[in-house]
Amino acid sequence: MNEKRVSKRKKRNGQAEGKLALPRYAARRWSLAAAMALAALVLVGRAVEQQIFETDFLQDEGKRRHLRAVEVPAHRGRITDRDGEPLAISTPVDSVWANPRVLSPDRRVLVPLAAALQMKPDQLRQLLARRSNRAFVYLQRRVRPEIAEAVSNLVREQRIAGVGLERGYRRYYPGGEVFAHVVGFTDMDDLGQEGIELAYEDWLRSTPGRKLVLRDGQARAVRDVQSIRTPLEGRDLALSLDRRLQYLAYRELKAAVKQHKAKSGSAVLLDIRSGEVLAMVNQPAYNPNGGKAGRPGRFRNRALTDVFEPGSTMKPFTVAAGLESGRYRASSRIDTAPGFLRVGRDQVRDHKNLGEIDVATVIRRSSNVGAAKIALDLEAEQLWKLYAGMGFGEASGIGFPGEAGGQLTPFQRWARIDQATLSFGYGLSVTTLQLARAYAILGAGGIKRPLSLLRLEQAPQGERVISKASAKAIVEMMESVVSAEGTAPDAAVPGYRIAGKTGTAKKSLPGGYSDDHYLSVFAGIAPASAPRLAMVVVIDDPRGEKYYGGQVAGPVFSKVISGALRLMNIAPDDLPRDGLRLAAAGGRS
Repeated sequence: MNEKRVSKRKKRNGQAEGKLALPRYAARRWSLAAAMALAALVLVGRAVEQQIFETDFLQDEGKRRHLRAVEVPAHRGRITDRDGEPLAISTPVDSVWANPRVLSPDRRVLVPLAAALQMKPDQLRQLLARRSNRAFVYLQRRVRPEIAEAVSNLVREQRIAGVGLERGYRRYYPGGEVFAHVVGFTDMDDLGQEGIELAYEDWLRSTPGRKLVLRDGQARAVRDVQSIRTPLEGRDLALSLDRRLQYLAYRELKAAVKQHKAKSGSAVLLDIRSGEVLAMVNQPAYNPNGGKAGRPGRFRNRALTDVFEPGSTMKPFTVAAGLESGRYRASSRIDTAPGFLRVGRDQVRDHKNLGEIDVATVIRRSSNVGAAKIALDLEAEQLWKLYAGMGFGEASGIGFPGEAGGQLTPFQRWARIDQATLSFGYGLSVTTLQLARAYAILGAGGIKRPLSLLRLEQAPQGERVISKASAKAIVEMMESVVSAEGTAPDAAVPGYRIAGKTGTAKKSLPGGYSDDHYLSVFAGIAPASAPRLAMVVVIDDPRGEKYYGGQVAGPVFSKVISGALRLMNIAPDDLPRDGLRLAAAGGRS
């Protein structure tokens, strides 16, 4: 009985528990369903909010992460010679960049990347570490094509994120060191640093464009979106230099500096009719395509920046002042005996006693005493005005950076000995270009024209500084300098009449003038019958057996002018009838 009662009781309890369980599970299901519905409602609401109410904000955020304004490079203007031959051009090159935030610092990535860049792994790692807070850094700029190709292949094959190539331009100079001192060079940002590149920076400089590009997750540009600014290319510039004459002058000057173990040298060749600079060279030189480290001062254009005392090359201008005064003619006699002249407590000496000579012989035999007597016979202001009219003491205005103006002391401050020594080139300083311009004035019949390093379409108008008769007389006197009786027979050119003047000036050192350090100079005009070219050659401190201007600088003048006259198709003006005179002149050169 008891067992039956217990069984019934359990049965009733189970039925009661079943009745209670059904509503409990239903509540859980409804709660779960409600939670899921609420979550779905929140998601739908959020989606609606983002798609409708936050569209602009989200699009801006997406653009900020994937749209970039990038620079569109533009090439700098070309520099050419007078015939259009390129002297400076911009060639496309790549720069390697990285995003330190994205680029993996793993050794398996950095080691091959450093090898492709030809860097040490530690060097690359330190570079990235120093700029770890940036999103863009150049690893190397304007790399060689083989490096760019190696990096590109590595990034593609190993799928390296955070590294890419950026296209730009690099300046290249086909003429190398031959044109370096005139053309100059640019820096890493393509801005002119020396020479024409600096002087005409505003003309040559380009203006990069800008555009919007779409980038992928690895910051690679995948599509152009919009152009913001159109790139503006630099303007081309044609120089007055003749590539053929520049190479010729550079070759001969370099050979002479080496042969005579000289410290340096400069040479300038001018077109007398237009004032254009046809050649301008210096030694030592440098390669503008290479590194810029090295000896200080090697970048300067010595023909324009270095000044020197011109020595006896000033005597033609002293004689010109005498002719202009009306007190002298070419045949006027001057007594130079006994070979020296006392001026106060000082003396002016000749290399030997020339006795009584005419004015033409003062130039041919380079008499210091004769030049000093002419100068002292004139008013100081007369002499100063002629020197100043020739351009001494002022920059040429050619527009080249760093050009020196030389020095010509005002005549009010001259002592008698100053007036005497100025007559044969001591006590004033000039540049190679200034001296060449002065000789061009003599060749142009006394007309002074502006000088130009740019090609001119027509010759500019000049101003007369001495009479045509005086200029012609001086040129005729200078022809005797390159004769067998003159001081520079080695400057002669077979078939042509050459007029010139030598200069062998002692170098000024602390405490006075040196007795064994010289400047060897030759200045000349060709052809003398109808002058077209003026040239000055300066060799600084020749240390060989020869040091006179006619021996050291004269042969350089002869070789360059000989080639220039033929290259410019200038007809000979001294062809002998029987050929004997031509052969003799050839033997002297």
